[in-house]
Amino acid sequence: MKPTILTNDQRKAGFIAGIAIVVMTIGAMLANDVTIGKLLVEGDPTGTLENILGSKLTFDFGILCWIIILVCDVVAAWGLYLFFRPINRDLSLLAAWFRLIYVAMLAVAIFNLVYAHMLIHQETPPSPGTAAQLGRDVMFYIDAFNTTWALSLVVFGIHILLIGMMALKSGSALRVFGIILIIAFAGYTIPNVSNLLFPEYKDAMKIVQWIFLFPMLGEVALGVWLVVKGIRKIKHL
Repeated sequence: MKPTILTNDQRKAGFIAGIAIVVMTIGAMLANDVTIGKLLVEGDPTGTLENILGSKLTFDFGILCWIIILVCDVVAAWGLYLFFRPINRDLSLLAAWFRLIYVAMLAVAIFNLVYAHMLIHQETPPSPGTAAQLGRDVMFYIDAFNTTWALSLVVFGIHILLIGMMALKSGSALRVFGIILIIAFAGYTIPNVSNLLFPEYKDAMKIVQWIFLFPMLGEVALGVWLVVKGIRKIKHL
């Protein structure tokens, strides 16, 4: 396998993109597993509302994490475009546009969390008579976020496919990432399309997501690789 020969501009762009990818990965873990995701009780709006009202700061921090992810995605789109442009200018530009479309859809999804934030931060605390409706309203916006995000991940999957195709064409160590990312495309599209069109198979799709978990971490691995390549260049300066 050929060594990966990168220009200085590629290394710089790749390093910035890699940092953005790593930061957004940490943000996603915080948002899904530590903050908002931890407060949700599936199918129980009242229980979810009680958890959120008892941990408003945690919920708000989760929204902040998503906003940071949004910004990092824009940076990653720019950095990856510059990094892969010497390999295939047209595909690189197309991949960047698909990621920006994903960013726009994610922004719409995040607005639903902002609406939920506004509901739980009303000056007048909910009374026993209004708490049930408030719980349903908050759950509605959270479900709207999850649905919109799931749809946006299909678009993100196309971006990942294009990045994988360019990496595969590189004729270097990047080809390994290319194979992984092309496989990851199925992991992003199959479960999310199925959950939107055939929600009755949601449990089965969880198994599919576990099967594709490793390939779906391919972008994270690529991000770490880009950071390492950038650091090595800095050390040699």
